[in-house]
Amino acid sequence: MDITFNNVSYIYQRNSPFAHKAIDDLSFHIPSGSFVAIIGHTGSGKSTIIQHLNGLVRPSEGEVTIGDFKLTKDEKPTNMKELRSRVGVVFQYPEHQLFEETVEKDIAFGPENFGVKSTEVNQRIKEITPAVGLTDELLQRSPFDLSGGQMRRVAIAGVLAIRPDVLVLDEPSAGLDPRGQKEMMDMFYDLHNEQALTTVLVTHSMEDAVKYADHVILLNNGTKYMEGTPEEVFTQKEALHNVQLDVPEMVQFLNLFEKKFGKSIPFKRQSINEIATSIRQLIEEGHSS
Repeated sequence: MDITFNNVSYIYQRNSPFAHKAIDDLSFHIPSGSFVAIIGHTGSGKSTIIQHLNGLVRPSEGEVTIGDFKLTKDEKPTNMKELRSRVGVVFQYPEHQLFEETVEKDIAFGPENFGVKSTEVNQRIKEITPAVGLTDELLQRSPFDLSGGQMRRVAIAGVLAIRPDVLVLDEPSAGLDPRGQKEMMDMFYDLHNEQALTTVLVTHSMEDAVKYADHVILLNNGTKYMEGTPEEVFTQKEALHNVQLDVPEMVQFLNLFEKKFGKSIPFKRQSINEIATSIRQLIEEGHSS
């Protein structure tokens, strides 16, 4: 599903002394099937964008379209429930939203709430649990007896069980150790590709945006500050520093390498092994010249 924000502004507590404009004249387009990272500091408008994506709020001005669904200040889809069944949101610390007696019941809650038949729900559970790294033996256990990482996977399985076309990830690896963060993000990336999802990653992590996203939208004080491919955005050192953001570690390394040795290796989202190969080739060329 395509997502388009067209000159969208949103004001919390409008027409009150506490009015606050969270996003201001914001426009961007997310093509269907893309993996987009939305980055910005606290207060930049990221959470407000998430609330628009599944219709929790409507624009104060402008228009949001998600597939065939349209949201304006005066108009909302008549089938809002269908919109929310098409947009799955994994909120930060989703394990805090678990409440059922068993893992199986918690995963089933979402699709059952959207009217999916029990036979279909059971089939979805069989397909989803291995995809998120859960085993069948956990299905009859209480989710509260599981480890923190397993609880998060149960909550994620519940979102995926509704079979969304759009997957919104709000800091999905927050609170996990480095290995857990990598496993979680690799899992989402695999699901994105296998299910042809439109994935929106809302994050503070420049490293995750570099590794997984094919497009980046950078916010500052509720406005769009910059957007483009990771290569285009994350090489703009001064522009990033102007909004108190650092370039990713890989870009920092390449910049330091060029400064020290006078040799440039263009940033192309390479792996560490690929950069090591490029350095070795430069060394071999230097020895042969």
